[in-house]
Amino acid sequence: MQYLISIIIGYLLGSIPTAYFLLKITKGIDIRKSGSGNVGAYNSIITSKSKLIGFIVLSIDFSKGLLTVYIINYFFKDIFLLPAIGICAAVISHNYNPWLEFKGGRGLATAAGGSAVLFPFLLLVWSPLWIISYLYKKNIIIANVSATVLSYLLVISTSKIAMKYTYPSTISNIELILFTTIILSLILIKHIIPFKDEIKKIKLSARGNNNAN
Repeated sequence: MQYLISIIIGYLLGSIPTAYFLLKITKGIDIRKSGSGNVGAYNSIITSKSKLIGFIVLSIDFSKGLLTVYIINYFFKDIFLLPAIGICAAVISHNYNPWLEFKGGRGLATAAGGSAVLFPFLLLVWSPLWIISYLYKKNIIIANVSATVLSYLLVISTSKIAMKYTYPSTISNIELILFTTIILSLILIKHIIPFKDEIKKIKLSARGNNNAN
């Protein structure tokens, strides 16, 4: 029953369609049909041409993950797997929103919000890797994918150390590896198509430059 309740809490919070509501109310725009169609902060900025709206979407989506952990920890103390399952459920409903015909975002903000409380080590590893990747390629999608893959490899290789930085504490590194695998896989799955599109753009640009030379 505890697991089911945790899933329901996470799923309901994650399903709040922040970007859809905000852009519909403030701009009269259906974000699913604008820009990349992604129901998240980055597309909110592109579609609305407002960094403020993008920041609000990011903050609320971050809070969905944060609240998931806090609420589950309030009811069920000192059990790592319960908020971990809750975050995964929140990211699933955010990415495949049941109120928006299962269209949604890419899960980064919601996963980050939950990880900030449950497993801050992951967020502290991911953030500098993202900055380095972005400075190198100047591409958000590529930076997202690079940071996510590298973070996974780093957490897996240091899992026995990383498990010391979980709140509540995990009882084994297997739990931590399982959570990290699922949460980062959910993020990567939603990046497959946009990542391929970005690689195609880079290749076409390189061919264009070669032809010009």
